[in-house]
Amino acid sequence: MYARRVSLHLKPNSRAEFTQKLETDIIPMLQKQKGFLDEITFVTPTGQDAFGVSLWDNKESAEAYNRGSYADVTRILSKLVEGAAQVDSYEVSNSTFHKIAAAATAQSQ
Repeated sequence: MYARRVSLHLKPNSRAEFTQKLETDIIPMLQKQKGFLDEITFVTPTGQDAFGVSLWDNKESAEAYNRGSYADVTRILSKLVEGAAQVDSYEVSNSTFHKIAAAATAQSQ
């Protein structure tokens, strides 16, 4: 399993609209992507910063999304975000929800 973390700095008073855009526009778009598994989004209590973690079946699916539909996501969120988003990629080593254990990840390498 593969993960992408996108970190954002939100414009003042945009938390509610950010959450709404995720629910109505972005998550449905993600659900149509090949290999997409899950999205978890976090917003600081002040509403100034957010990050989302999307989970993918493999690195190739995550990279295909990054080359394609991710541009639409940045366009949708552009009026709510200050500056550029920071994107990092990871291999998932553990997940209780997705039943992934470190031993299984180590065996696949």
